Amino acid sequence: MAIPQLRTVTVTRYVTPLREGGSLPAIAEADDGFLYVLKFRGAGQGVKALIAELIGSEIARALGFRVPELVFANLDTAFGRTEPDEEIQDLLKASVGLNLALHYLSGAITYDQAVTKPDAETASKIVWLDALITNVDRTARNTNMLTWHRELWLIDHGASLYFHHSWQDWEERARSPFAMIKDHVMLGYATELEMVDEQFKAILTPETIRSIVALVPDDWLHWDGNDATPEELRNVYAQFLETRVAASQIFVQQANDAREILV
Repeated sequence: MAIPQLRTVTVTRYVTPLREGGSLPAIAEADDGFLYVLKFRGAGQGVKALIAELIGSEIARALGFRVPELVFANLDTAFGRTEPDEEIQDLLKASVGLNLALHYLSGAITYDQAVTKPDAETASKIVWLDALITNVDRTARNTNMLTWHRELWLIDHGASLYFHHSWQDWEERARSPFAMIKDHVMLGYATELEMVDEQFKAILTPETIRSIVALVPDDWLHWDGNDATPEELRNVYAQFLETRVAASQIFVQQANDAREILV
């Protein structure tokens, strides 16, 4: 499998905030002429949300899902000085440097399974992905899926990998079931988890996982209260995911049990 790469752009214009996002992302234009959904390092969860977004999105892409292109987005110190909204101006000031952005899918609409019922394989694949990366944010209230050109796209993985917010007992958490899967928007249709489990474990080799984790820049891996080096932190992310893939039957069984209760 080809090693993933991310382009780097410079943000040139703040277009509009997306206030439905808790971290106040925004649509912005970059120096390549494209529009992006910009995720800010100065938002509430800081760089850890960007790390989860990057790793979760690129794992999804490796597994064959459609995910908007991710780019590193540089924010200059002068950017946003004329922004009249104080909250946004503070966010921009706190986000100078390297941020993360997703290619803006103009005209995309929120996926609605009442309109387009998912097939069992697709539902099972998405449930497996979210159980792997412990994504708490794919519920009926907020599906974080879009329909664009009649195809399903996955977005917003910043709430994944929540073990890194405490960084305690990560080995135990890697082998734990994912109880929040009971709220997954596609759980009721996910009847082929065992088949998907076999397919996806063959794709997510340690080499693939480590090539994705290697994308996380050093700049995002210096945390208050943690003296580990960037390489040591990347190694924990990789080991967490490798362990979780190897022990996938634990979260597959949890999802199957939760689906039986649901249906």
